[in-house]
Amino acid sequence: MKTDKQLQQLRDEIDAIDTELLRLFSARASAAGRVAEVKKAAGETSDYYRPEREAQILRRVMEQNPGPLQSEEVARLFRELMSACLALEMPTRVAYLGPEGTFTHAAALKHFGASSITLPHSTIDQVFREVEAGAAQFGVVPVENSTEGVVTHTHDRFVRSLLRICGEVELRIHHNLLVAEAIDKSAIKRVYSHSQSLAQCRQWLDENLPQAERVDVASNAEAARRVKSEPGSAAIASDVAAQLYELQILAANIEDHPDNTTRFLIIGQRMVPSSGKDKTSVMLSVRNQPGALFSLLKPFQEKGIDLSRLESRPARNLKWSYVFFIDFKGHIDDPVVGEILAELDKQGAEIKVLGSYPKAVL
Repeated sequence: MKTDKQLQQLRDEIDAIDTELLRLFSARASAAGRVAEVKKAAGETSDYYRPEREAQILRRVMEQNPGPLQSEEVARLFRELMSACLALEMPTRVAYLGPEGTFTHAAALKHFGASSITLPHSTIDQVFREVEAGAAQFGVVPVENSTEGVVTHTHDRFVRSLLRICGEVELRIHHNLLVAEAIDKSAIKRVYSHSQSLAQCRQWLDENLPQAERVDVASNAEAARRVKSEPGSAAIASDVAAQLYELQILAANIEDHPDNTTRFLIIGQRMVPSSGKDKTSVMLSVRNQPGALFSLLKPFQEKGIDLSRLESRPARNLKWSYVFFIDFKGHIDDPVVGEILAELDKQGAEIKVLGSYPKAVL
């Protein structure tokens, strides 16, 4: 009886807290609505979602988190709260590399929350076109994987696009072997997946399914869809894809590297103001001559700016010439970044600023 009384007291306490949380949620949503009214009065009808503002809020709640919930869990709760509040003003339309159930879909939901409107497209080029045409406010595309490297299609599309990078998402990638029904691994004749996923699970496949043909398809979600109606086949895909296509997980977390992570970019039409902790991405090209790359990197070293990524791609207009994609810490509005770009301009480098954006919070 004493235990029952203690439990009832705790449940009453939780009910009272829930009632207060509901009041605060409503108050926050009302305040967000008033922000929308002010923006409408000022004619700012297309600027409801502010990446830098959202990043600042998430960092603040993580820093102020007293526990016992982990800071990342608190940030995810606030992400969904902000997503729901934003949907009251104007739901964010987000194009992504689909179909539904891909890791890019998961990245879109992680960044924009479940209240956003996510729009799947079959190619990276289509995602860019949707945002360029204004059919979607933002797009989500993969750019690099920690074990398999750069996604070249994304880089190549930036060469001919005026879109900006507005944010980034880092997603831990866990691959699962999915089947339509329980089956012995030795009976599997064919494994479908995206080429990147097949590469990320190469060692596991060699050891566990050496007899199975590996078939590259457009996406992991497409692989899951095929397996649904093909006996003796399996797919490498996420647990979300397993749920969507009603498949069984025959083996979980089969990626060769447990820290396997993919980075995705958020693309949009405008530059993002500084959030205080930012990255900048630029595309540079110089004449093909001895010391060309050194001359590009030297100003960053002299100013003490950390480079987080350097990639090269063949230039389309001149044989054996290259363009360089560089990510570094800082914002385009920082004086030191301006000095670096001015020095590169003096050297005759062609510079295209792809965007300055908040570093991934989650």
